[in-house]
Amino acid sequence: MADVPTTARPRSNAARILTIVGFVFAVLALLLNPIIFGVLGVIAGIVGAVLGDKPLGWYAAAASVVAAIISLVIIGALINN
Repeated sequence: MADVPTTARPRSNAARILTIVGFVFAVLALLLNPIIFGVLGVIAGIVGAVLGDKPLGWYAAAASVVAAIISLVIIGALINN
């Protein structure tokens, strides 16, 4: 069987750590500051995905966006109430 070269990077420890940090920032965006931690979570998730942690890195970036939006909606509802 011939070895087929792939263009995907192998997952490194740094990629997994950045993905985990992205999920942590998503939780912090939900609880503390949605703008700062949401942006940091998206950056960490995308960098983790580019470094090789493909599905989870993109999930961390998406979770950060969703958490920031939910937090902004909750803050907006509390301020307007």
